[in-house]
Amino acid sequence: MLDVQALDARADLLRHQLDSLPELEEIAALQATRTELVDQARDARIVVDDLTVEQKKVDADVEQVKARRKRDQDRIDQGLISNPKDIERMQHEMVSLERRITSLEDDELEIMASVEDAQRTLDSLAAQQSATDERLAVLLASRDEKGVDIEAELARLVDQRATEVEGLPEDLLALYDKLRSNRRGVGAAELRQRRCTGCQLTIDPAELEKIRKSPEDLVVRCEECSRILVRSPESGL
Repeated sequence: MLDVQALDARADLLRHQLDSLPELEEIAALQATRTELVDQARDARIVVDDLTVEQKKVDADVEQVKARRKRDQDRIDQGLISNPKDIERMQHEMVSLERRITSLEDDELEIMASVEDAQRTLDSLAAQQSATDERLAVLLASRDEKGVDIEAELARLVDQRATEVEGLPEDLLALYDKLRSNRRGVGAAELRQRRCTGCQLTIDPAELEKIRKSPEDLVVRCEECSRILVRSPESGL
């Protein structure tokens, strides 16, 4: 039983090592950062797309007003308008169109600047995400490399444990496993020099006498910690 206990302790240590690899904390932090970057990039892309649509609309408005101004100017230049009042009215209208073009072009420049700012933000987020992905790839590879060795050792211990428990009563194994889960991973302890090595307490003389007289195949347990006591020539019985 103590051999099984030693194998289980070694397996517990390896599992702890697997769960506490130095890469894991940074991986978790980078994965959280990456999630934030993806969300921010999505929002930035929406801003870029919306501004691009708005810019195209203003561009179209500018071209439309310019085309109307040119059409009216061409009609005047070609002498197609002969009525002085109509010419005067069209000239006033062209002044209004010119003001409208100026206003639209100002809007156009402002939107173009906003698009450039939004695109720079998006590019920066993309660069940060790329750098995060590269670092994650390195850490994940390191974690996996270390994990392979630990997993292989764990598999070996599992096979060795299966060999060690062959022939042991199922109820004894069930009790041992239950005690391990309730006693910080130690379900069995050696009785050495009249002391339980699990709780480190000395066994009462009367209890020692009962243990001494009990059959060797009888499962005895510590009165203090309830662990299975394994007798040996050093038990002091």
